[in-house]
Amino acid sequence: MRIAVIGAGVVGAAVAAGLGRRGAQVVLLDRGEPGGGTTATTVAWINSNKKEPDHYFAFNHAAVRAHHALAAGGGDWFFPTGNLECAVTPEHREWLAERVGKLRARGYPVRRVTADQARALEPDLIRPEAAEYAFFPEEAHAQPIRLLGRFLGEARDLGARVETGAEVRAIASSSTGVTLALGDGRTVSADVAVTCAGRWTQEVAASAGLTVPMLDPGPVTNAYVGVTSAVPARLSRMLTTGRLNLRPDGGGRILLHALDLDEAADPAAEPPPAIGAEMLDRLSRVLESTWGARLERLRVGVRAMPADGLTIAGFADEHARVYVVATHSGITLSALLAEEVAVEVHGGESAWLGPYRPGRFRDGTAGPVSFAARRPGEQ
Repeated sequence: MRIAVIGAGVVGAAVAAGLGRRGAQVVLLDRGEPGGGTTATTVAWINSNKKEPDHYFAFNHAAVRAHHALAAGGGDWFFPTGNLECAVTPEHREWLAERVGKLRARGYPVRRVTADQARALEPDLIRPEAAEYAFFPEEAHAQPIRLLGRFLGEARDLGARVETGAEVRAIASSSTGVTLALGDGRTVSADVAVTCAGRWTQEVAASAGLTVPMLDPGPVTNAYVGVTSAVPARLSRMLTTGRLNLRPDGGGRILLHALDLDEAADPAAEPPPAIGAEMLDRLSRVLESTWGARLERLRVGVRAMPADGLTIAGFADEHARVYVVATHSGITLSALLAEEVAVEVHGGESAWLGPYRPGRFRDGTAGPVSFAARRPGEQ
């Protein structure tokens, strides 16, 4: 089977690898360079901590386990060191207690820890007197470009051809196959096209005459992501607090993300210096030995967010030749999507993807759209 995969971010590369495992002839197309979209500006926290409703929680939890299985033989992209959450304000402590109870009832690994136990996990953690802690041992973080390389390398090893600078302008499907018209005038023919175009999913789908609604860039999708210079601080895992989320980023660098600052993020503008200064000030109040840190990079990431917040996965055209994948949880779900999308493209039915069909936007079964303000512990 000949498959054209559109989009060479983590999701597209994972899907290409999964298809290659089943013997498909894959061409992976991207209008830029691999990983140039959301993959380059993601926190890359692998979790099912705050995923709703129940079926979406279970889907993401299965994906967390899929990452552990994928890395079982060793993987320099995967860091299964868990997530330590620190709650200081009364509101955060109350919400954390409620969430821990709900996750325990769902069978999700979580335990409350004391301040001394938190310090044992992260020795340089600054511990406010009123703080309460929870540890999520099964959660992990990834180095996203290394993860991309893991999938991209596997896809190439299995025979995939990767083409950059290959912008898909139009997609025509029929009962016998699909033809993609590229910006340079060439065409690519395949049995199936799988679009993994991230935040550009809506426009790529529209080129095939299909409606797949995604949120426009705005307060829900945009995020400031900063990376510090190398600092002599000990940090070995995802650390989430009321005012700052952080994780190691290699070479002594620390990745920073603050939920409440995201509302002002604009992908069309340079991040104001005040945002970086605020992130660094918050870092100095969370972790010892970070006082001299500076930001090496501060960028605005744009999440790929389907219109109802849930993953999209399934054939979108009447001929079952154009398969659409779009998700906000791309890093977490990638290891599982690699297998499940390949099952469906080859004519099977995934045990996980049934609730996420693109047709829900046409037939009115998409759930109500509600994007509440994000709270500590979220991405």
